[in-house]
Amino acid sequence: MLIFAFVCFIIHIALCVWAYRDSRRKGKSQEFSMLVLIALFFFPIMGLIVYLIIRNDDGLNL
Repeated sequence: MLIFAFVCFIIHIALCVWAYRDSRRKGKSQEFSMLVLIALFFFPIMGLIVYLIIRNDDGLNL
């Protein structure tokens, strides 16, 4: 059980880092990227859904 919790925590941190780097790579400001990082840290599932919607992917025209 402890190993499962540790793996989930590592995945959670990796997701936060990925979103921060993706935001910076897409040319967003430092403040926006930090906001994404903090939102994903405290609200992982909802934060990821919101970030994926607002990240403004070039290939997706909604």
